[in-house]
Amino acid sequence: MYGINACLALFAHRPQALRKVWLLESRIPALKPVLAFCVKNRLGYTIVEAEDLERLSGSAHHEGVVFGAMPAEELTLSNWLRDLPSGPQLAIWLDGVGNPHNFGAIARSAAHFGAAGILLPKESTLALSGAAARVAEGGAEALPLVRLGRSDNAISQLTAAGFMLAATTVRGGQSLYATQLPSRLVLLMGAEQTGVDPALTQASTLKILIPGTGAVESLNVASATSVLLSEWRRQQMQAPASRR
Repeated sequence: MYGINACLALFAHRPQALRKVWLLESRIPALKPVLAFCVKNRLGYTIVEAEDLERLSGSAHHEGVVFGAMPAEELTLSNWLRDLPSGPQLAIWLDGVGNPHNFGAIARSAAHFGAAGILLPKESTLALSGAAARVAEGGAEALPLVRLGRSDNAISQLTAAGFMLAATTVRGGQSLYATQLPSRLVLLMGAEQTGVDPALTQASTLKILIPGTGAVESLNVASATSVLLSEWRRQQMQAPASRR
């Protein structure tokens, strides 16, 4: 993992996952608590040059620090639902999304707007890579990743838990701004080339589009997710207590 905010968030949420730290000398002041933890727990840390960090991270955007750490544990849908509080909750189901930078941007927005989790299909290759974590700026550590089983079983479990499914579409849906969004909502976000799987769209109660000028067909999936999250959050904040 690399990037200063991503690494500090990992240390704040999962210090036990830390195994090794590489950093520039200039990053010592910002990482003093991390280095003290390493000393106390006999974990190695090494002062290196920028080219070493670029080689370790595979990126020029390392921001002066790389962590060697155990990956975050993914939850099953059953365990996630079991521990989920009652009341308003929103989850994001990523169907076919594979770009780690989009994943990181979605995680950042999800954390900002208070989403309860990101749902990943069993066949998805998405994981919290170093690139995704850096783009998320620490947001990926603030919400769980939930690995789904069969889609039909997942839909049944989510519906039984009071969630409504909303599939995003670029045509044929109702305007986001003319839709009363439910307090417990799963947003289905699809890959930019193919969109949400037709079977999942068919199973969704809501089909939503984000209206625009028509100058472009649609927003990037990460941008669209941010718009949808913002509108759900706005509606929940304005809703009377009886609807929350």
